[in-house]
Amino acid sequence: MSDQESVLASWVADVGRELGLHLEVEVDVVLDLAGDAAHAVVRPAAPLTTFLVGVAVGRGARLEDALGAVRRVIAAREQQDPGHP
Repeated sequence: MSDQESVLASWVADVGRELGLHLEVEVDVVLDLAGDAAHAVVRPAAPLTTFLVGVAVGRGARLEDALGAVRRVIAAREQQDPGHP
């Protein structure tokens, strides 16, 4: 495990514990989602998108379904304006 992976794992564990969450976080999946949003929209879309997906999952959506929804929105935006990130 790299230093960054170790730091992130520790961060997720500490914050999760403080928030009373008992779950496994797929860090790579969340970071990929953030990267997709940042590149497809603007950088500040990354934390907003991960927050929205987290709320959806917290309300019972499956992570895969929430990720699929974000990908559909990104694809639709790219079709509407292919030159605009």
